[in-house]
Amino acid sequence: MKVILREDVPDLGSIGEMVSVANGYARNFLLPQQLAVRANTKNASELSHQKRMIERHKEKVQVEAGEMAGRLKNVSCTIPVMVGEQDKLFGSVTTRDIEEALLTEGIKLSRKKIVLAEPIRQLGVYTLDVRLHADVKGQLKVWVVAK
Repeated sequence: MKVILREDVPDLGSIGEMVSVANGYARNFLLPQQLAVRANTKNASELSHQKRMIERHKEKVQVEAGEMAGRLKNVSCTIPVMVGEQDKLFGSVTTRDIEEALLTEGIKLSRKKIVLAEPIRQLGVYTLDVRLHADVKGQLKVWVVAK
């Protein structure tokens, strides 16, 4: 099935591209998530207008991502956790915990954008990468401290 992408989809294409995908992938994921529209004659004729609108949207998202990267550079979130003997954490710190800590700082950031290879299991200061946009990456400082 041929579809026109409305947003960037990793490993598939960028906004405004016409790509060919499996029927099930389009029906079950791309179309319900509104990441793409079917590439029929009506949508194909509207593609040029959509490309202009998509380019404006893409530029706006990239500028917002750059601003967010600047804000994240100045923010460090502190996550208090319960610890046992020898400062060993009960559990671990995940992207969900980091997302909640950022909300208390007044920054709304999806946990899917935070790059964390594995959960944090020790006290300390960590510098994490944040994928804000395909071209914009930021860094976030996270302090994991004992409660």
